[in-house]
Amino acid sequence: MDRTPTHTGTTRPLLLTRTLSLLGVALLVGACSTTDTNGSGSGGQPGDGATGSEGLGQPETLATDLDVPWGIDFLPDGSALVAQRDSAVVAHVTPEGQVTEAGTIEGVRHGGEGGLLGLAVDPDFPEQPHVYVHHTTDTDNRVSRVEYDSGTLGASEVILDGIPAANTHNGGRIAFGPDGYLYVATGDAQETDSSQDPDSLAGKILRITDDGEPAPGNPFDNHVYSYGHRNVQGLAWDAEENLYATEFGQDTLDEVNLIEPGNNYGWPEVEGPGGGDEFTDPLVTWEPAEASPSGAAIAGDSLYVAALRGARLWEIPLNGDGTVGEPEPHFVDELGRLRTVVAHPDGDTLWLSTSNLDSWGSPADDDDRIMTVPLERTGN
Repeated sequence: MDRTPTHTGTTRPLLLTRTLSLLGVALLVGACSTTDTNGSGSGGQPGDGATGSEGLGQPETLATDLDVPWGIDFLPDGSALVAQRDSAVVAHVTPEGQVTEAGTIEGVRHGGEGGLLGLAVDPDFPEQPHVYVHHTTDTDNRVSRVEYDSGTLGASEVILDGIPAANTHNGGRIAFGPDGYLYVATGDAQETDSSQDPDSLAGKILRITDDGEPAPGNPFDNHVYSYGHRNVQGLAWDAEENLYATEFGQDTLDEVNLIEPGNNYGWPEVEGPGGGDEFTDPLVTWEPAEASPSGAAIAGDSLYVAALRGARLWEIPLNGDGTVGEPEPHFVDELGRLRTVVAHPDGDTLWLSTSNLDSWGSPADDDDRIMTVPLERTGN
C-alpha cells in the first residue's frame, strides 16, 4: 500500500536476513533527510531552494494541477499520455508542457489506492492506434484497450477482468516488454494467500497478448508470469532484456526484484531475503520509510525508482548481468511523494510525477506535477 502512518496489517513471522540489504542502505540513510511521520515529503517546488543532485540535472516543472498522475507513456512524437488516478481523465502532455484532455475512461471507481492506474501505448502505434489502461471498477481491476486518434480517446474494450481489487494493494503498472507482450503488475488485494496461488490473478506479474490472452510460453499455461508478490507498482527492462520490478513490503522491507518466469518471490511467507531455495531473494531492499517504491525506469546503466513515503528518486547502477550496485538517493524531501518515473525517448531526460494529492501527501499549490530531469551522467 501507499503506507499510512499506522499499519493495519498483521505482522507475520518473517524469514529475514539482512545480507542483501545490501547495498549499504544503512549508510545511505545517514546521508538522507527523513520524511514526515505521515510519509509525505515537504512538497517544495523545484527552484525553491532545491539543488540538483550529482549526475542528474535540476528538475524543471513541465505540467501542473494534475490529479494524481499515475501511468505515463510516450507517443512517437515525444508527447505523453498521462492517466490521472482519481479523475479517470487521460491527459495529453507535450514536451513543451501543453496539457489537453484526451478523454475519460468510463467505469473507473476511485477509492484508496484504486482508480485509473497504469497506461501503456501500443508499441506499434500508430499502425495499431491503441492505448492500454489498468483501472479499478466496483468489482475488480481490469485492463482495457482504448482507441486513440487525433488527440482523442475513442471506443474501449475490456481485454482482461477479474483481477482482485481492494482499497489497497491493487498493483496497477502495465508495460509492453521487449518481447511485444503486455506485462501487468497486480497486488494481493489484501488477501495475502492469493499471492501463492498460481491460479489467482492477485499478487502476480501477468504476461498477456494485446487481446488479453495468456502469452505463449507462460510458465503455468495461464496469465501468470511470476508469483509471490505483495504489491508490484514498477516494471522496467534493461538492454539485456532483464525485467526488474519494484514491490511494497508490509512493515519491514521494500524490494527490487529481478523477475524470472515461474519464480516465487515469497509473499506472504517471507518479506525480503532469507526464504531459502523455494523463494527468490530480492536484489535490493529498503526500510519503508526510505522507499515505498512505485514507478521504475531504466536510462543508461541505471534503474531509477520513484519513492512515495521515501520522497526521493533512487538510482540503482546496473551491472548488465542482472546484478546491481549500491543505490543512491536523489532529491530527498525536495519534491514530495514521487509516483512515476519514465525515460523520455529522446534519451536525455526523465519525466517524474508527484503523488502529493493522494491521502498521504502534503500538496503544494500546483500539485500534482510532472517534472523533467536532465540526464547528465557520463554514459547516459
